[in-house]
Amino acid sequence: MGLVAREVEAAGIPTLSMTSALDITRAVNPPRAAFLDYPLGHTTGKPHEPALQRAIMLEALDAFTSLREPGQVKHLPFRWDEDERWKHGMAGTDTRTERFDTPQYQCEEDRLKAAALEPGDCPVCGLEDL
Repeated sequence: MGLVAREVEAAGIPTLSMTSALDITRAVNPPRAAFLDYPLGHTTGKPHEPALQRAIMLEALDAFTSLREPGQVKHLPFRWDEDERWKHGMAGTDTRTERFDTPQYQCEEDRLKAAALEPGDCPVCGLEDL
């Protein structure tokens, strides 16, 4: 995502990468990032906790004003649990949706809109192959 974020920034649009993989984020060096020391896949908080998710997002968005140098990473102050047992394995607790090789859509209308796009129609990235 760092490469994409740099291209978007070059077009004049500020970006913020959310990450739970600090080493990878530093390696790809996005223009600015917010790091949450949570399990991978939970970059914006715990499932079914909208108040926590909102607090995380508000804290992360502060990076647009608090980070001054390109490549800086804001460490968010939230903890997954008090003793950090999760870092020793989360077997049996992964509630994320199954991942697929093909695009997944939230509804049939989204799928139809995507199918109607011609190469280069993507307003964000202009990708040739969607």
